Amino acid sequence: MKMNACLLGLTFALICSSSRSIAAENEPQQEQTKATYLVIYRPGPAWLAGKSVLEQPLKEHGKYMLSLYIKGSMKLAGPLTDDAGGAVLLAVADESEAKTIVAADPAVKSGIFVYEMHPWKLQPWDEFAKKAKGSTQPVAPAEHRSGAR
Repeated sequence: MKMNACLLGLTFALICSSSRSIAAENEPQQEQTKATYLVIYRPGPAWLAGKSVLEQPLKEHGKYMLSLYIKGSMKLAGPLTDDAGGAVLLAVADESEAKTIVAADPAVKSGIFVYEMHPWKLQPWDEFAKKAKGSTQPVAPAEHRSGAR
């Protein structure tokens, strides 16, 4: 289970680092100061047993996700391909806003999904890569260079 969470985190990190570099060029400074949260949705008590995530009654959830994307609060989202639920990347002012958003999700309110939410510090891997190209030594985030974990 921890391995799945690690793989999920790594996948999102790779996706986010590439999309973040593109988005960072076009977003105002205020957007870059928002807090980032990873929300992992899991089947809840109203999940239809024996049905895949794509067969669940998630129409209202989909509409809600689209509204969050249009508003700018949701950056990435989608179902997990092993039918274990889904994941969402939120960029919001603070934890309170993230919790409010998730609590208002129709799939959470109806019990189709339960969730776990984690604050997530995205690393500027595009910047590290640019610095590494000009150096013979790989450049890692400061907290990794100091040995802190």
